[in-house]
Amino acid sequence: MKEDIAKLILRITIGGLMLFHGIDKAIHGVNFIEGMLSAHELPAVVTYGVYIGEIVAPLMLIFGLLTTLGAIIIIVNMVMAILLVYSDALFSVTEHGAWSIEVPMLYLMSAVVIILLGPGRYSVDYHLYEKRVH
Repeated sequence: MKEDIAKLILRITIGGLMLFHGIDKAIHGVNFIEGMLSAHELPAVVTYGVYIGEIVAPLMLIFGLLTTLGAIIIIVNMVMAILLVYSDALFSVTEHGAWSIEVPMLYLMSAVVIILLGPGRYSVDYHLYEKRVH
């Protein structure tokens, strides 16, 4: 039971915190991302993937619905963010001594942990798929 509560807390924490980024982009737009993609010769339509990575996938984690897929989407989203935004800062630290890509790496590695642990009993996935197996 403790393990399932821990999985729930992890999913809600990562999904909830990532959702704030998505809500901000839904309110203020994603034009700055389109510019970054253009600078790397990537199609502008990829810009809208941020809504999937920062709104849809976090909701998937929060509810535990297709949890592994949601975590994979967050991993891809964070890899793209690291490559587009932080590529010049991979081996640097901030003025306060933090690794420059600390936050995106925290999201990325937490999503990996969610995949490895699974969604737990307090998830839609458990009630749709895993419950039948147990």
